[in-house]
Amino acid sequence: MYKIIIDSCGELTEEMKRDGHFVNVPLTLRLGEEEIPDDENFDQASFLEKVASCDVSPKSACPSPNAYMLEMDDEAEHIYVVTLSAQLSGSYNSACLGKDLYEEDDDSKCIHVFDSKSASIGETLIGLKIAECEEAGMSFEEVVETVNEYIEGQHTFFVLETLDTLRKAGRLSNLKAAIAGTLNIKPIMGSTDEGSIQQLAQARGMVKALDKMGQCLMEVTENSQEKILAISHCNAPAKAQMLKEKMEALCDFKDIFIVDTRGVSSMYANDGGLIMVV
Repeated sequence: MYKIIIDSCGELTEEMKRDGHFVNVPLTLRLGEEEIPDDENFDQASFLEKVASCDVSPKSACPSPNAYMLEMDDEAEHIYVVTLSAQLSGSYNSACLGKDLYEEDDDSKCIHVFDSKSASIGETLIGLKIAECEEAGMSFEEVVETVNEYIEGQHTFFVLETLDTLRKAGRLSNLKAAIAGTLNIKPIMGSTDEGSIQQLAQARGMVKALDKMGQCLMEVTENSQEKILAISHCNAPAKAQMLKEKMEALCDFKDIFIVDTRGVSSMYANDGGLIMVV
């Protein structure tokens, strides 16, 4: 038996929710004095309204080590944890501490914590890769080795509709944000090998930005027919579908799926943002 624990920055598809091997451990969103659990009751529409009307940038707090320990206390013999990039959150360190504390009392299980070096559907794809390896009959050690290699070859990209969150967080001056908004400039962002974020390009207008993001992805993608492409969106289903159709025209993937962002990913992407991972 195996269990895959993914922090709530990683969205579970409906199939994963029904599968029985996957669970989310919620982070907490903080907006001013209000704390919002990123759990199954998260209301994206309400959250986005609050973000738009609030002068401060939303923040997130990682799950406690105990939250991870509670999910490790399970009948499964193999337990895998997938977290938001350690460069972006304390979730990975919290999960590692939870693992260490759990193993002090019970060392009978095989437990491994993966730093996704990604976010959102990057974590989702890693969870699916773990399940694929387990279902193929790999040993625990083989699963860990294979999935670590998969993580090293993964690429995350995203486009922001609005730069307001970056402005509120102090990562972009009011002047630059105003100029970008006036000129309709959309930054194309991507993950580094270490799991932090870098700007790759920019374009005027969302359609051109999606085209550019697709080009960036194709430049680093080999053997696409063997890979799953995942797209997540924050309140932008039509744009996500447009992106899916653009990628289908560019290349032949094993599969492409779309999910709506949960709380933490909604906080990062903001209203209208899109994330793409292969």
